[in-house]
Amino acid sequence: MTELFSILAALGPVFALVALGAGLRWANFPGNEFWPLAERFTYYLLFPVLLVLKISTTALPQQGLGLVIVTLLLALLLMVLLALLLARVLGLALPALSSLFQGGIRFNTYVGLAAAAELFGEQGILWGALFLGLMVPLVNIACVTVFIAGGRSGRDRWRGLLLPLLKNPLIIACALGVGLNLSGLGMPSPLIPVLELLSKMALPLGLLAVGVGLNLKVVRGAGAALWGSCLLKLVLYPLCFALLASLLSLPRDAVAVLLIFVSLPTAPSAYILARQMGGDAPLMAAIISLQTLLAAATMPLVIRFLA
Repeated sequence: MTELFSILAALGPVFALVALGAGLRWANFPGNEFWPLAERFTYYLLFPVLLVLKISTTALPQQGLGLVIVTLLLALLLMVLLALLLARVLGLALPALSSLFQGGIRFNTYVGLAAAAELFGEQGILWGALFLGLMVPLVNIACVTVFIAGGRSGRDRWRGLLLPLLKNPLIIACALGVGLNLSGLGMPSPLIPVLELLSKMALPLGLLAVGVGLNLKVVRGAGAALWGSCLLKLVLYPLCFALLASLLSLPRDAVAVLLIFVSLPTAPSAYILARQMGGDAPLMAAIISLQTLLAAATMPLVIRFLA
């Protein structure tokens, strides 16, 4: 019980900032036009700076790295199959199916890195960077594939959505940080104090933006697909990962950090993809909001009892 309270104390500030963001939206402060710009600034500058700085200046995890990657891939494949099976059982048409699918496998980067940093410090960010570098492209490809298979898009849409993955700032930042680290060049020392100041803004501003995006009114009447996605993402995904990690004897420190990332609520960017490709955007908005709310309760329990 003491350990659970310690986890709650560490994650409390993370979700407190999300709640503060929701309050700022309700108060319309500093204005609706501010937050899209703040999120863009965080996504394209502050988060990449944080990742490059931490990865380039800290020893990269080596023990069991191959097994960790295999486990993450197997867990994702299993969740893809479970999401498609649940959608079939519920008899969902493609728009609702695609939203349930995204809700079952996407993850909120801001919450994940903030939680990992609070609980595990720099090692948390490093394992988180590995997770992001591997899973961001794979999850995007899986989600687009669902739309393609349903006949809602063609070859041009494939190109238009997958090519931006090569320009994804998080993937570029992870690759740059690894390159600087493995090459022995490291981060030039005069830049480190500047980058440290910038990186300290990334997590608070990102979490506030998550809170601003919450809208619990859209949860009403969303139905079984909404609760099914919450079951998949917040319960079954971490359970599947924990089982695979146990079977493959993953390093305990890696399991503890990566459980944070597999138990995350889905990403706000899922709503944008749903609108672009003919998904059920209102359902997607409900999934994002409810999962973020529920994750404040489920994530501490996952970390305490499965790590």
